[in-house]
Amino acid sequence: MTHYTLENIASCRRCQRLVDYIADLPPAKGRRRSEYWNRPVPGFGDLQARIFLVGLAPGAHGANRTGRPFTGDGAGDFMYPLLHEAGFASQAEAVSSDDGLELYDLYISNAVKCVPPQNKPLAAEFHLCRPFLTAELKRLTNLKVVVALGRAAFDSYMRLCVEQGHIQRMAEFPFAHGASYLLPHGIWVVACYHTSRYNVNTGRMTQRMFADLLIQIRELAENG
Repeated sequence: MTHYTLENIASCRRCQRLVDYIADLPPAKGRRRSEYWNRPVPGFGDLQARIFLVGLAPGAHGANRTGRPFTGDGAGDFMYPLLHEAGFASQAEAVSSDDGLELYDLYISNAVKCVPPQNKPLAAEFHLCRPFLTAELKRLTNLKVVVALGRAAFDSYMRLCVEQGHIQRMAEFPFAHGASYLLPHGIWVVACYHTSRYNVNTGRMTQRMFADLLIQIRELAENG
């Protein structure tokens, strides 16, 4: 039986498809497999944070390699400079888990802790990982705002709210970039397009859009 605590996230092996995928994943060109974390990736950040940013899942050669969410890949390369500029991060670069990066008033994790094939977790994998998301939420005792990057992360968090009885119908909370909802248990949820390299390259996500969203969530944390 798996006990869902923050301390044992990295030892979870409940999703066999993801375990097998990680076991067979070849390293990126010029790297060795021994350089990779290759385990479930726990969240990190300020445990006194009012803001929790939830992504989809670790990148194959980003967080799955470094062991820290949004570190070492294009999504993080886009996001961390803007977090730094907004005062949420101590530095603009995120290259490794020991690079000295600290987060302020912000905690970052993923809805699914293991890298999935084609970056597409199955519904069962979201379900099996949600208790870890619950454990992270419980530790953030000052939480005011949950920011969900992408529809899949948004849906997983909202399903958790249904499971916990905070809301009854997800359809009442449609996903749209910048959409914000004050949920009955007093937590704001804010939807955001993912900061993936694809979204950035196609213009679906821009620096201005993300910077404006950071202003929005800070205001919700302070005044909501």
